[in-house]
Amino acid sequence: MTIKQIYDLAIKLGTQNDLRGVAAVKKKLQREKDKYDKLPADQKKEFDTEKFTNPFSDTRMFAGNPDKPVKRILAGIDIQTEELLLARELSKDKPIDLVLAHHPVGPALAGLHEVMSLQAEVLADYGVPINIAESLIRIRLQEVSRSVAPINHNRVLDAARLLGLDMMCTHTAADNMVASYLKKILKKEEKNIERVGDLIKVLKRIPEYEQAIKLKAGPMIYVGSEDRYTGRIALTEVTGGTEGSKQMYEKIAQAGIGTTLGMHLHEEYKKEAEKYHLNVVIAGHMSSDSIGMNLLMDEIEKKGVEIIPCSGFIRVKRFKKEAHKKKK
Repeated sequence: MTIKQIYDLAIKLGTQNDLRGVAAVKKKLQREKDKYDKLPADQKKEFDTEKFTNPFSDTRMFAGNPDKPVKRILAGIDIQTEELLLARELSKDKPIDLVLAHHPVGPALAGLHEVMSLQAEVLADYGVPINIAESLIRIRLQEVSRSVAPINHNRVLDAARLLGLDMMCTHTAADNMVASYLKKILKKEEKNIERVGDLIKVLKRIPEYEQAIKLKAGPMIYVGSEDRYTGRIALTEVTGGTEGSKQMYEKIAQAGIGTTLGMHLHEEYKKEAEKYHLNVVIAGHMSSDSIGMNLLMDEIEKKGVEIIPCSGFIRVKRFKKEAHKKKK
């Protein structure tokens, strides 16, 4: 596979697993193209034309030669200069052709807030009025935009350039995959999940969470208790950039949701959830990110690419190389 083929695959799988549905994602891409067509010439120069084909502003490719063949990838949740130096060291024996981060870097980090509108559309599917969800998310995405604005976005990319390394980050694309994966499991186990403790048991059977428990970072009940009824369960803040609006918990409760399942939760959000009598289960951040990354890495590894996990990435394979070879 080439770097560009890996990038295109990430976008394709992220789109196929988007909780909004493929049609809604394609509509978003067309809306960006229509927006561009109406701009004056000087503003067109500033427009991110990557949005014509990639709906995830926090998933980007940073490569001098996109057609470069990739045989070996160093993949991690967070890639900083130290991981790049590790890649350089590992390349002494056998080249690292691509360093793949989950969390966004460079322009992808600066554009993190742009994917948050996804959350409003997902919450609308759970029964929160779209006008309310959109208004609250808009306030929050503006906060996120301001918070990431002063960050030294290109620091890691500058290091990669000086070290002669190509990079990529697949944030929402991979997060969509874990969101879709968890949604299918919740549907499959629906009859077996009555109380919060039942939900925890189901999560603990997932290999990444099973390993995270050994690292003292497994699924936890942040609000509620094991013997409380779950009611309707909603996946929140599993995908869509980062944590949404804390004011959303009131609207989630009004929509008839009893339990939210997410990756992480700040203390002030926890207090809001308690106020509206919600149960909150946090599956775990690095472990949840690892599920999405694993689903993506499996598809890449099927093409004969070697994956070297690092930086909190819990590598779990869900396919057998032998079986795949027989199918060929």
